[in-house]
Amino acid sequence: MAAETIPAGSTTDGAIQVGQPTDARIGAIASYDVADFPVPHGREEDWRFTPLERLRGLHDGTAEATGGVRVEVSAPEGVTVETVDRTDPRLGKAGKPVDRVAAQAYSSFEKASVVSVAKETVLTEPVRISVHGEGGTAYGHQVVEVGAFAEAVVVIDHTGDATLAANVEYLIGDGAKLTVVSIQDWDDTAVHAAQHTALVGRDATFKSVVVTFGGDLVRLHPRVIYGAPGGEAELYGLYFTDNGQHQEHRLFIDHDTPHCRSNVAYKGALQGKDAHAVWIGDVLIRAAAEGTDTYELNRNLVLTDGARVDSVPNLEIETGEIVGAGHASATGRFEDEQLFYLMARGIPADEARRLVVRGFFAELVQQIGIPELEERLIAKIEAELEASVA
Repeated sequence: MAAETIPAGSTTDGAIQVGQPTDARIGAIASYDVADFPVPHGREEDWRFTPLERLRGLHDGTAEATGGVRVEVSAPEGVTVETVDRTDPRLGKAGKPVDRVAAQAYSSFEKASVVSVAKETVLTEPVRISVHGEGGTAYGHQVVEVGAFAEAVVVIDHTGDATLAANVEYLIGDGAKLTVVSIQDWDDTAVHAAQHTALVGRDATFKSVVVTFGGDLVRLHPRVIYGAPGGEAELYGLYFTDNGQHQEHRLFIDHDTPHCRSNVAYKGALQGKDAHAVWIGDVLIRAAAEGTDTYELNRNLVLTDGARVDSVPNLEIETGEIVGAGHASATGRFEDEQLFYLMARGIPADEARRLVVRGFFAELVQQIGIPELEERLIAKIEAELEASVA
């Protein structure tokens, strides 16, 4: 199948631009065929922050599928769970891969997991998808399909050890509501690269909460495409980057349809030598997308020396007929004044540190809406902090 080029643009400094030439990050090749993508060398805009040698060959075709991941789905009534082969017409429906690793994953997987929620079904319990790495290299593909006017919450929990490249598709029907919580709680030796693509139907609502803690290298590429007017997308994320970890989140929201809305808020905390977090937020408002309302935010809290953050928001607007558009990015060190304020009121230093970081993440954790999962994530944050103090 031939590759296509997505005509759009962006800037490297985060400024709003109108009618500028296309940029590599948004004017990207989209193809199911890995041969349509050149092998990256680290100088390309899409790859300049990624330590390619730590991808273990996922980017250059040398990573053979020697291992596996175990996928288990727990679903309430009204949900259909299938394992399908590559001929299933739902695969690739949300959108094509837009980089070489995603195309390699699409070309290499053997079976895909499809979770379907019937139209007009309102789930009272979340669907839980467990992806557990069992060592070696694996390629995966998952589809979550929510029928018209249905409502569902899906939790995708990644654990264990693996070198995994995957594509995840979300198909949200007209008037449907889907919330997805994707947790990357890998062992410290894991490598995970994935493209998440959501196709949002007419008057549908999509909420994504991405939580990244574990892994040696995690590189996620969430994308939102609107299939009809009235769609809404909320993308939230939190990440805690520790010693030597590389965690990269590259978002793209394609407003090519009138009267749609998007909101992005990602927050990260970093600690330890060579901890590296990358956040790229690309939002494109095409000429046809009148009535668009969009905003994106990234905040980073650097807890120790030796950590590095690269945060790049990009917003391109090709029409002046919009409701609103904006972005913001800020990275700051842990404030000694905040610590002193709490300690002056009798709170021990370690507890004060935990309170500040918990407060920093609180609004994003609350977006999950599953109490036991929220408690687990708060406990994980505190465990990370305690490990740094020990």
